[in-house]
Amino acid sequence: MATCTFFGHKDTPTQIKPLLKAVLVDLIENKNVDTFYIGNQGNFDLMARDVAENLTKEYPHIRYFVILAYFPVKQCEFKDNSNTIYPDGLEKTPPKFAILKRNEWLLKHSDHVVTYVKHTISSAASFAELAKKKGKSVINIANIGNYPADR
Repeated sequence: MATCTFFGHKDTPTQIKPLLKAVLVDLIENKNVDTFYIGNQGNFDLMARDVAENLTKEYPHIRYFVILAYFPVKQCEFKDNSNTIYPDGLEKTPPKFAILKRNEWLLKHSDHVVTYVKHTISSAASFAELAKKKGKSVINIANIGNYPADR
């Protein structure tokens, strides 16, 4: 089985959600992806979480986890903590570098990377490039119209 993570801009438009779903369905059905690791900063992460959560109803064998950069300090920050992971070692990371370290963890633990990158000078763009250098499968949905075309 395979894993997938996400890197995208905080201000990603919600109109891409159907395209994001089509990409995830394709990964599940054709690339054997059964685990999704998702951040929790910005609109792209929120959409990825929502799509992955909804797909667990259609594909009960898949799982998704929200990977935290910061340890939740409020009891009510997440309704259900069963789908969250706080990676080992982040507790020693200064807050200034926590998202960077979390993103490195995401990349290390994933086979496929789905991005929404329109701005080349951004953290999402940097991690998309790093994923390519590490030989990961990278799909930038900002560069495609309908994916796949026959769906």
